[in-house]
Amino acid sequence: MELKKHAHQNKYKFKILVLVILTNLLTAYIFAGPSLNLKLPSSPYANHHQLAATHLLIADFLQKLNSTNFLVQALLIELTSTLQQNEKLTQLPAKFNGIDNLSNEVMLAIGPHKLPLGYSPRAGSDEVYPPAGAACMRYQEDLVKYMTYQVGGECPVDDAFAQRLILKGCEPLPRRRCRPRSPPNYVEPTPLPDSLWAIPADTSIIWDPYTCKSYECLVNRKNAPGYFDCKDCFDLLGREKTRWMFDNGGIDYGIDQVLKYKPPGTIRIGLDIGGGSGTFAARMKERNVTIITSSMNLDGPFNSFIASRGLISIHVSVSQRLPFFENTLDIVHSMHILSNWIPDAMLEFTLYDIHRVLRPGGLFWLDHFFCTGSQLNETYIPMLDRVGFKKLRWNAGKKLDRGMHKNEWYFSALLEKPMT
Repeated sequence: MELKKHAHQNKYKFKILVLVILTNLLTAYIFAGPSLNLKLPSSPYANHHQLAATHLLIADFLQKLNSTNFLVQALLIELTSTLQQNEKLTQLPAKFNGIDNLSNEVMLAIGPHKLPLGYSPRAGSDEVYPPAGAACMRYQEDLVKYMTYQVGGECPVDDAFAQRLILKGCEPLPRRRCRPRSPPNYVEPTPLPDSLWAIPADTSIIWDPYTCKSYECLVNRKNAPGYFDCKDCFDLLGREKTRWMFDNGGIDYGIDQVLKYKPPGTIRIGLDIGGGSGTFAARMKERNVTIITSSMNLDGPFNSFIASRGLISIHVSVSQRLPFFENTLDIVHSMHILSNWIPDAMLEFTLYDIHRVLRPGGLFWLDHFFCTGSQLNETYIPMLDRVGFKKLRWNAGKKLDRGMHKNEWYFSALLEKPMT
């Protein structure tokens, strides 16, 4: 009711404002305009030239009145646009099932906030909008559900639900005014460097969102039937132990061979896109290179596991703009995640974003990109050429596990952002 009343008051104020502007403009032209100082003839026999001059003054008045009309129309258009924007914000809670307390929390999370010190030259505004993905507004019922909690209380354990919103493009999610539940019987993490290859205690995380309820289950999941994302990533004594340690001269590149393309010590910081359980970052840390790993918790606590290893994780999808300034990273790596499942236009935006954050001379290691033979030549090679990377190494090999007739391929590439 308060919001409807506020909208009605806005409309009333808008009408009053238009009338005031119109009245003031006309008054200013009529009484202040020097050309409207009309002196009509004093008798029917006045001079013909005086009558002609009067006609000219009237014509000038009509022209200025017409200009005033156009000015008022322009003001009306601008004010109408402003009112419509305000009404969208005002009516927003009504779209959220009319539940006032939930709508208010949503509005606080995504609506504008006036800067307490007024206009900021840095921001170019006197208000700020909290970041929230544009797609969040397309999933309003989900957004209301996500913002349902007791303010100042414990957040619901809805990690899987929140991640589905992210994967649908609602990224970043709005912030919440609640506290996540802490794991019971939490223990301190294993110290570095042992933590790089240690399985953390089960009490280090909340297991509610996941099918497995222990790290032992995750480690043994590689032997379970069915498909799981990064099925053997948690088995640090299995295939993870040998990843990127050897170079076969084909599509399997070794870390040491890649680092030799640059002077020692110049590859210092970087990003691993979709880095699973963080093994690439662990191997690079052993070589004094700091890697931030982006990962999604796809039925497994990937981000928590990465952090337990003493590494830095960020929970973002491949579609989000990379949260780094331009020309800052020495290396960007991605294995399997960047492949033909990504729409072409979205992939090209991603590649340009990788180019943006790499410093001149920085390396982009595209690791085991999956596609068909026709896509390789017709889509992806031309796309990489458009982005502007320089090829330092390029290898392609057929993916044979589903048969030769599938014409499926992997390619790996070591690319460089040109110095100029």
